[in-house]
Amino acid sequence: MNIELGRVNPEAYKALPDSGLVVILDNIRSAHNVGSAFRSCDSFKVDRIFLCGICATPPSAEIHKSALGAEDSVEWEHSDSTLDVVRRLRSEGYTIVSVEQTVNSVKLDKFVPEKDKKYALIFGNEVAGVDQSVVDESDFSLEIPQFGTKHSLNVSVSIGVLLWHFVLRKGR
Repeated sequence: MNIELGRVNPEAYKALPDSGLVVILDNIRSAHNVGSAFRSCDSFKVDRIFLCGICATPPSAEIHKSALGAEDSVEWEHSDSTLDVVRRLRSEGYTIVSVEQTVNSVKLDKFVPEKDKKYALIFGNEVAGVDQSVVDESDFSLEIPQFGTKHSLNVSVSIGVLLWHFVLRKGR
């Protein structure tokens, strides 16, 4: 079926040009959310996922159930410290973006990523969000506008929304 859809295999995926996007998961507790993150990152050709703090890591049956094998195509690393990853990526030229509702957050519909910039998108814990110390280290925060009675989305949904926005606005 993937052949009919023109999909690449994991080896060919890894050989594709870098997108300039990485995803950082800050203490995402649910292995199903981690698996969904892998699947979305594969879909939108994210270069790498950083699994930070208390975060499920492959190999895991729960991750695989949601990722459907994307954990084999998307490069990933685990780090005990999200701040260490943020500082490393900043030194590598990434713009650090917390996906979080803050006083000064930029609404996603008003944000246009620059084509020549590399971005590290940080998604936080299912209950507590992105740790405040990580938000403080970020260049800015992006917020998904919402219009209903709830003021949050599942983290895996947020990842898909942000990645689609970046691909749409940066072009591929």
